[in-house]
Amino acid sequence: MNKPLRRIAIFCALLVLALLVRDNWVQYVQADSLNTNALNRRTGIERYSHPRGNIIVDGKPITGSVATSGTDFKYKRTYKDGAMWAPVTGFASQVYGANQLEQIDDGILSGNDDRLFFDRTMSMFTGKEKKGGNVVTTLNADAQKAAFEGLGKKKGAVAAIDPATGKILALASTPSYDPSTIAGSSDEKAWVGLDKKNNPDDPMLNRALRQTYPPGSTFKVVTAAAGLEHGMVTDVDKPTDSPLPYIMPGTTTELKNEGNLPCKNATLRKALEVSCNSVFGHLGEQLGKDKMLETAKKFGFNAEQFTPVRADASVFPEDPNASQTALSSIGQFDTRATPLQMAMVASAVANDGKLMKPYMVDELRAPNLDLISKTEPEELSRPLSQENAQKLQSIMETVVKQGTGTNAQIPGVTVGGKTGTAQHGENNDQNPYAWFISYAKTGSGSPVAVAVVVEDSDASRDDISGGGLAAPIATDVMKAVIDSEK
Repeated sequence: MNKPLRRIAIFCALLVLALLVRDNWVQYVQADSLNTNALNRRTGIERYSHPRGNIIVDGKPITGSVATSGTDFKYKRTYKDGAMWAPVTGFASQVYGANQLEQIDDGILSGNDDRLFFDRTMSMFTGKEKKGGNVVTTLNADAQKAAFEGLGKKKGAVAAIDPATGKILALASTPSYDPSTIAGSSDEKAWVGLDKKNNPDDPMLNRALRQTYPPGSTFKVVTAAAGLEHGMVTDVDKPTDSPLPYIMPGTTTELKNEGNLPCKNATLRKALEVSCNSVFGHLGEQLGKDKMLETAKKFGFNAEQFTPVRADASVFPEDPNASQTALSSIGQFDTRATPLQMAMVASAVANDGKLMKPYMVDELRAPNLDLISKTEPEELSRPLSQENAQKLQSIMETVVKQGTGTNAQIPGVTVGGKTGTAQHGENNDQNPYAWFISYAKTGSGSPVAVAVVVEDSDASRDDISGGGLAAPIATDVMKAVIDSEK
């Protein structure tokens, strides 16, 4: 080969090499970013070229797919009781993407997950239409209905957990929205109407997982647990060393109780029964910020939870001073919690001190119903010893039997609970949040722990209380779970 031909051959070889490098770079390095790029319509067109798999509750689909008359997108997503299930499913839109389970398990639902390679290959050879797999949830339809209907037109949220496994049984948030209204390719008006900028009710906010509230007096359960675990309280029926009035350290400010309550040196049982701010504020101060923080973290505070949908981290302040620690110990100052977090607190107490990791996806299944994966219950932590958990159960059950939580009584069922009315706003000038956390016990153990928060209501400020507004909703959810197990 003469010199000019050799140079041309080398140049051509370099071009081929450059083409191979570029091709591999695009196919392997940039593949994910290109596939997820919002401007890449090919991905969306392919995703909706066949029926999407379903999200399953109690063996029945709560989602579906329907053929469209469009040219690009052959199918679009549909939802049954969409507003009720939106905090679980999220949405899948031809234009606006997806969120929550629709996004997290998109590979299974769209049929593009690598674990469905065999199904895709078989469809190619048999000529059958490609289908997505199914996501089987842990949710209980009756409990979800009780939670959603209980909230009604009120703004708020409910989270319910099976204490023994961590299975999420209900996850409701109101006001809500129907994901079907934004599933198609011409739903801009509905999408704009759901935007928080245009809708102050923010219906797309998942309040059960993504909204933290001051937990108010429901946090006293955590403070009681800290007192028991750190030996500050050994006998829940023995008088505590609790002054009345209680002046917060370093201040001249009294931490007042809600009324003329018998809180001076009250036992832990009586203090929880009537909800003494002074007793629990003083107990938190005596324990100190480090021990309070340690116990709060064991219950799951200061960490995001993945169910697998992400829940915001609930917060116990890292470095409060002594008076701030007292306020934080009654669920005020900078203490904040999601409804899921407070359901975890009640769940750990009901489960004899063992906190199970909350989860809402039980199984992933292929289109032919073959099992792809199954979630096994996982212990998250042990905030309490079994002995101390049972002491705490005893006094939470007194709250429902004769204290502020009598609205949660269920005939023939043992119920433990704690009310909360959390102040908020500048100078506490807004209507307080009404809280209730609880668990039910039957002869076979505790099947459910529930947290309810009602953010506002038509009631006047004086009529807002955790026992009056939130406890009846929790009661209906607990009843629904118990009845469904009969």
